[in-house]
Order: sequence, then C-alpha cells, then structure tokens
Amino acid sequence: MLVHYLVVAALLFCLGLAVALVKKNLIAVLMGLELMLNAANLNLVAFSYYDPALRQGQFFALFVIVVAAAEAALALAIALKLYAHFKAVGLDRVNEMKG
Repeated sequence: MLVHYLVVAALLFCLGLAVALVKKNLIAVLMGLELMLNAANLNLVAFSYYDPALRQGQFFALFVIVVAAAEAALALAIALKLYAHFKAVGLDRVNEMKG
C-alpha cells in the first residue's frame, strides 16, 4: 500500500533531519542529508509505481541519486581538506576558517 511507503519515507526524512541538525560531525551530517534524499527517492518511486501517469518519478529518483553521489564526493573532499588542516572534522572548527 502507498501509505506504508509514505510512512517509511517520512520516518527516514525525520531521522535524517534530526541527525543533520543535532550532530556536530561533518560525516554524520552528510549521512543525515543522504537519508533525507533517500526518503525523497522512496516517495518518487512509490508514487510512480502506484500512479501510472507519474512514471517519470523513477527517472527523477535516478537523477537525485546521481546528484547525491556528486554531493557526497564533493563534501567528502571538503571533509578531507578540513581534516588535513584542523585534524578534526567537527563543524564547530569550520568557524575558525572565517576571516
């Protein structure tokens, strides 16, 4: 049933949002963002499966996966540079880079 997919997607999104807002580690925040993107993908695929008029949802989900992979690669490169400079990946250390 469509409702089950939507409930799971809502739970995934809420979990990802909570992780992204609460954690101070850059890698954990990235994991929260990926959870939120996967929740959006689940919604797109579920709606496209249950409504024949919305078959483009699977293509949009594939596009979101490609964008998420590029975002993860770029963010991990930034995390590696932060670690090389500060020897930590905490987001509170990023404020030291200003100025």
